[in-house]
Amino acid sequence: MPPRKKNHSVATSAATSAASSTFPSRAPSPTPRQPFRLFDLPPELRLRIYEEALHVREPLDLDPTNHRLIHPRLALFLASHRLHSEAYRVFYAQPLRLFPTHGRFFHTKLPLLARLPPHYRAALTILEIRLGPGWSAPPRSQKISPNLGLAECVGLRRVRVFVELDPSERFFDGFRGSGATEETYMWFCVGLLKGVFAEVPGLEVVELDAFPAVKRDAPLILGVRREIARAGLRLVWGPLRGWRKEGEVEEVGGLGLEKALVGLRIGSAVEVPRVVEVLA
Repeated sequence: MPPRKKNHSVATSAATSAASSTFPSRAPSPTPRQPFRLFDLPPELRLRIYEEALHVREPLDLDPTNHRLIHPRLALFLASHRLHSEAYRVFYAQPLRLFPTHGRFFHTKLPLLARLPPHYRAALTILEIRLGPGWSAPPRSQKISPNLGLAECVGLRRVRVFVELDPSERFFDGFRGSGATEETYMWFCVGLLKGVFAEVPGLEVVELDAFPAVKRDAPLILGVRREIARAGLRLVWGPLRGWRKEGEVEEVGGLGLEKALVGLRIGSAVEVPRVVEVLA
């Protein structure tokens, strides 16, 4: 058999590598980057940076999108102990939802608040409670117990109560379930709020808001207001409805689609002329 030929490309590349390592390149070396000295900034600027990096639009809650929206932000906690001690207070100053509303976690036994360690609960300042989801059969996990850790929320000052619907309306007749009356869900919600008000040590303000379809004199709204007054807390109205004075005439949906439709002359008494173009 004829002798096998040597692979000249391998030998050439080896020689080239040896030569390139012997003689330095004429290209300038890249200037090494200096780390950003975050802690040299004033505390006000650092807090503003933390807010831009950590805050999200929706309240903190158990949600399938947390791995995409929340988890990457929490990587900031791993930079250093000092950064973690400053940043987690900013992150948990956002509103946190007491009971999950997403269908995947709606019946979970451990809401997000119950899964947090005590020092994270102490950093909470706003708690949100949604009334309406699961009104026909509320989950058994929606109850106030020491396992939630509300007593450890020493920094909590405000509770946001948002009413999505009121099942006492006649529209819900026949859908309330066996043995349920018009006031069943109302008393259930009042019991939840009573437990929250009793557990949280430093609560001061309750913000009440609702969807446009819920009236201010609805039984559920009145029941919530009575419980707030009984607990001696200050009541403020949320931004969606903007309820202010007791004697004003309520315009249902006045801040929602109705005004927009009137502005566009849709659904009003003024008819918009229609132009139909016929192509021959």
